[in-house]
Amino acid sequence: MMVKAKVFIYNKEFDGLPKEGDLIIKEEDLPPLKDGEYLAEAVYLSVDPYMRAYAPSIPLGSVYIGSQIAKILESKNSDYPVGRYVVGYFGWRSHTVHDGRTPEAPANFPAPFLIPDLGDVPLSYFLSILGMPGNTAYFGFLEICQPKKGETVVVSGAAGAVGNIVGQIAKIKGCKVIGIAGSEEKGKWLVDELGFDHFINYKTDDLDETLSQVAPKGVDCYFDNVGGETTATVIQHMNEYGRISLCGSVSSYNKKDRSVRIPLFLLVAKQIKAEGFLFYRWVDRSLEGVQQNLKWLQEGKLKYRETVTEGFGNTFKAFVEMLEGKNVGKAVVKV
Repeated sequence: MMVKAKVFIYNKEFDGLPKEGDLIIKEEDLPPLKDGEYLAEAVYLSVDPYMRAYAPSIPLGSVYIGSQIAKILESKNSDYPVGRYVVGYFGWRSHTVHDGRTPEAPANFPAPFLIPDLGDVPLSYFLSILGMPGNTAYFGFLEICQPKKGETVVVSGAAGAVGNIVGQIAKIKGCKVIGIAGSEEKGKWLVDELGFDHFINYKTDDLDETLSQVAPKGVDCYFDNVGGETTATVIQHMNEYGRISLCGSVSSYNKKDRSVRIPLFLLVAKQIKAEGFLFYRWVDRSLEGVQQNLKWLQEGKLKYRETVTEGFGNTFKAFVEMLEGKNVGKAVVKV
């Protein structure tokens, strides 16, 4: 039987915030399975900030990048049995024929893996707290910032897929945690439910003034998801020997002019370590991060929230809303 797949094609280069027509949906006929291949049907699609950052390197006419959870419908590969669920970087497509070995773009992303049966743990968590965002938070914060009990930690993009996990891990490690986000609803969630000590609304509060009030002894660790003026301001409040984990720069992804005056002299004067990273640096240890986050989740030390959009055809809408900061926690599309 011939299977038709719906795919989002990168049709036109983004100019600022992605617009209707930049991506278009097409149908394609999938070939019959060869030995070693399997057919998977998308169940959940992920939308993440990195997808906008990678856009300039994506060839026009190709399937738009992204990870998904898919159910295996047919298989000629014993490692990928029918009925199991798989996490793969298949892009924004409804059906995929895959050989289980070669990851799709972006390069260096891990090969598809089967989801273990964890009972009542939602499948979608393997795109979030038990997937790439969870490992990004776990390794990116602990390995680079190396927080110590009693230190003050600031997290920008604190209500997003990665930031909220970072803040909760910092609390587990005995730190004082300040979250920066863009709405009072997000701030209430961070403080009342997740246990952050303070919340700063970057849209309505004076970040410089408020940091002086809530972190009078300065900032020891900064986990940066947004870059831009926020980062320039936080650096001014960093203590000597502070550590900055550079995870993302979502504030500039839709801007042509990304120049911001970062006070680099303060990095020297305060002997601050600032290090960028990509999550696959620790891909060989990914199971460690998943197992620890799962343990904390089961112990009630980590809480999680998702913003779920229904329907494959609404993936682009979910992507744009995520870039506009409308999601709380991880943004996923239920196909």
